Amino acid sequence: MSHLDLQPLRLARGTVRLPASKSISNRTLLLAALAHGDTCVRDVLDSDDTRCMLGALRALGVGIASEAPGTLLVRGTGGHFPKKSADLFLGNAGTAFRPLAAVLAVLGGDYKLSGVPRMHERPIGDLVDALRRIGARIDYLGASGYPPLAVAPGSIDLSQPVRVRGSVSSQFVTALLMALPLAKRACTLEIEGELISKPYVEITLNTLQRFGVDIRRQDWSRFEIPAAATYRSPGEMFIEGDASSASYFLAAGAISALRGGGPVRVEGVGRASIQGDIRFTEIVEAMGAGIHVAENWIEAGAGAATGSGKLRAFDTDFNHIPDAAMTAAILALFADGTSTLRNIGSWRVKETDRIAAMATELRKVGATIDEGTDYLKITPPARLTPHASIDTYDDHRMAMCFGLVALGGVPVRINDPECVGKTFPHYFEALASITSPGA
Repeated sequence: MSHLDLQPLRLARGTVRLPASKSISNRTLLLAALAHGDTCVRDVLDSDDTRCMLGALRALGVGIASEAPGTLLVRGTGGHFPKKSADLFLGNAGTAFRPLAAVLAVLGGDYKLSGVPRMHERPIGDLVDALRRIGARIDYLGASGYPPLAVAPGSIDLSQPVRVRGSVSSQFVTALLMALPLAKRACTLEIEGELISKPYVEITLNTLQRFGVDIRRQDWSRFEIPAAATYRSPGEMFIEGDASSASYFLAAGAISALRGGGPVRVEGVGRASIQGDIRFTEIVEAMGAGIHVAENWIEAGAGAATGSGKLRAFDTDFNHIPDAAMTAAILALFADGTSTLRNIGSWRVKETDRIAAMATELRKVGATIDEGTDYLKITPPARLTPHASIDTYDDHRMAMCFGLVALGGVPVRINDPECVGKTFPHYFEALASITSPGA
């Protein structure tokens, strides 16, 4: 296994241009493929997950041409994929696997969907159950409730509301919201229990609207899809920067401000963002670091307000920003007491079991951890343990988060750093561009 040795870093200061949002990129690519008319998608993310989506769409007969670096022309199919059978490999890309499974089940055809071993450990039973109840034909090719899947032509009946549990993954709701308009009938999607990660569903609704489908929402428990729903190309779509990726650099600015560094600015996301992870700025500000938010940029670390040389500890519900919550866990290493991350149970079914992984790796750098089914309590050490060897579990966010440990003035080894290719292939180069060495 490869590794990257990061030397102690003293300060962070400068500007980073963010890669495009993975969530928006993959939603946009799929809807552009299904739309009437062609769509020029600009600033699309080039990463492992978007390559999985593009590979699947091409295998389904969608015409996709590269117009310029970061720009793709997607030929809309008018709501029906030309290829009625395909074997699709989707890596560990949940934003590709779940929506494609639902779309193919509604449209009909003979398809196999598979991924890497970890994808085959990520639950999909609630989505499959919801689709089977409306007449879709889906079989498990391995363990029940998990990929890989086989999809066959079914007979979709939307005379009754479609129901799905909301407590495991918001991607199941996103998948149904993207698939159901293809049935060309009015229908209702009802959420059983609490819907987690609501901001990601908000991204879906916003993107659907850009493609001409306006879905009515009643609180977060009921969604009404109109009978006349048809995906129509907006002609051109610009993908905004990734707010989850912004969190690492905003955290770097906050940590650096404690030692007289900062500010750090991220460009490509700001006040106009449709992403829920923009609210990570609230965490940074509550911990005592200065935050400035403009239309298309955010700056952190203009000054630390605590006056104690540490950030303030927090006790916060992170249900709304589960990805950026991982960055908050690293900030907790620089806090003035025990911090608590609550309502993060969805971490258990991400790219890895992130609660277990974070607890294990935080202990390596000296933190005292109380790990629960859906929470972490993190007590920082007096001094971070140097030369920790951090395992990343083939999880891009583990690698990116723990790279920030070097800003504590200690060397750290990141194992398998290439896993950042899932969303941010050049992350460590970007981090190096704004940091200066020193213990």
